[in-house]
Amino acid sequence: METKKIDTNINEAIEILKSDGLVAFPTETVYGLGANALSETAVKRVFAVKGRPSDNPLIVHVADFEQVKQYVTNFHPLTEKLVDMYWPGPLTLILEPKAGIFPSVVSAGLKTISFRMPNNTKTLALLREANLPLVGPSANTSGRPSPTSAEHVYHDLNGKIEGILDDGSTSIGVESTVLDISDPTKPPMILRPGAITKEQLETDLGIKIALDSYLIKENDTPKSPGMKYKHYSPETNVLMVREEDWHRAVTYAKERQLKVGVMAGPSVAEKVRADTAAVFMYQDDSVEAATRGLFAGLRALDEPLLDLDLILVATFPEEKLGVAYMNRLKKAAAQQYFD
Repeated sequence: METKKIDTNINEAIEILKSDGLVAFPTETVYGLGANALSETAVKRVFAVKGRPSDNPLIVHVADFEQVKQYVTNFHPLTEKLVDMYWPGPLTLILEPKAGIFPSVVSAGLKTISFRMPNNTKTLALLREANLPLVGPSANTSGRPSPTSAEHVYHDLNGKIEGILDDGSTSIGVESTVLDISDPTKPPMILRPGAITKEQLETDLGIKIALDSYLIKENDTPKSPGMKYKHYSPETNVLMVREEDWHRAVTYAKERQLKVGVMAGPSVAEKVRADTAAVFMYQDDSVEAATRGLFAGLRALDEPLLDLDLILVATFPEEKLGVAYMNRLKKAAAQQYFD
């Protein structure tokens, strides 16, 4: 199968999707692997192509909230307020849908479905003109760093899917915040942190928001994507490095003649460059730049030609966007710090 990069011809992508084909699409977070969410055949192909465990539910992408109203009746009192504030955008809402609409494979057998309206002009046009809800898990091999460019998708899925709708690099770099509002009688709970932070939700809604920090083990069934203990992982081992530990970490690697790659902002990267085999430098020292560059950096330093023994990655305080960054980094590093 030839995987075609599609720049502007939305109709070509629509025809593929209506024929149970797969098209990767851009969002503001990461690239998603699109398939008709109403077709069991198409959705099963997504699991097969990604090598995704069948107990990992998928997010359904929609063109607007009116579409969601076709699938859900018992809404949480805060639903429309959340939609008005954050859609289109990086917020996924877990709701309980009407029975018999979506194949059970979409929800991994759960009674709930996750919905999102992505903030990307090309993908919103695709969703509107196709008039189909699309599942859209990250368009990569399951468990590996998520794709933030069409090139990343092509690297993982070339020859396995029909098309990639190319819109350059994504602007946020980590997946959406997942908010569980499936029970109208309970307060919202964040199951996966993202760019819309706990602090932002609490300020905007005027209520306390819970954050589920439980790490799902391999035999557990997650209620949301991205809840596994280890995820987003390159082949090369990853260690997290706190700001005060960089000198010791680099010295440790030199003494043991390890080929080490470093991911950090300029203030760290420039200091350690001469003592390491490769450096992926974030655009600046901010957590926003680190979040945009995290998955791209993990992929770049995992290239076989570099043949690294270890990737050392800078940590950030776990507050605001730093919660989402550290959530992904901890899973990429299997929770391991340099110590």
